[in-house]
Amino acid sequence: MAAAAASSSSSATSERRGIPGASFVEDVQTYLTQSGLDVNSALAFLQERLQQYKLVEMKLLAQQRDLQAKIPDIEKCLDIVATLQAKKGTGEALIADFEVSEGIYSRARIEDSDSVCLWLGANVMLEYSCEEANALLQKNLENAKASLEVLIADLQFLRDQVTITQVTIARVYNWDVYQRRSRQATKDA
Repeated sequence: MAAAAASSSSSATSERRGIPGASFVEDVQTYLTQSGLDVNSALAFLQERLQQYKLVEMKLLAQQRDLQAKIPDIEKCLDIVATLQAKKGTGEALIADFEVSEGIYSRARIEDSDSVCLWLGANVMLEYSCEEANALLQKNLENAKASLEVLIADLQFLRDQVTITQVTIARVYNWDVYQRRSRQATKDA
C-alpha cells in the first residue's frame, strides 16, 4: 500500500537529484482515496518518508561540511603557489610553516623552485610545475564551489520537502481527529 501512496505523491511533484518531491495535500479525503490507504497507513507512510528526508539531509550536511573545509585548503594552496611564483628569481628564500601531522608543524626554508608537490588523496603526492599546480588548484576550487552551490540547492529543496511532508502529516492527523469527533457527535445526537 505504501507503494501506491508513493506513486500518487510522486506523480504530482518532481524530484531533484534522486530526492523525491513531496505533494501538498489539499483534500485529505481525496488523497486517502487515491492512494488507497487508511489514515494510519498514510501517517506511517508519511512518517517513513520524513525519516528518509532526515537521513538524506544528514548526508548532505556532512558533504557540505567537507566541501566547506576543503575550499579554504585549496585557496591556501593557491596562495602558497602564487607566493612561490612571486619569489621565483628574486634570490629570496621563502620561510614557511607547514603541517606535518594534525597539530604538528615544521618550519621550512624554500629556495627558488620550479615545481611543487601536491597531495591528491589516498596517500598519493605528485610533483607539478607551478603553472600546472596553479591550473589544477584553480580547477579544483571551481569544482568545489560549483558542488557546494548544487549541494546548497539540494538542501533547500530537501528542507521544502520536509516542511511539505510535516504539513501533510498534520493535515491528515487533524482531518482524522475532525472525522472522529464528527462521528462521535452524530452518535451522541
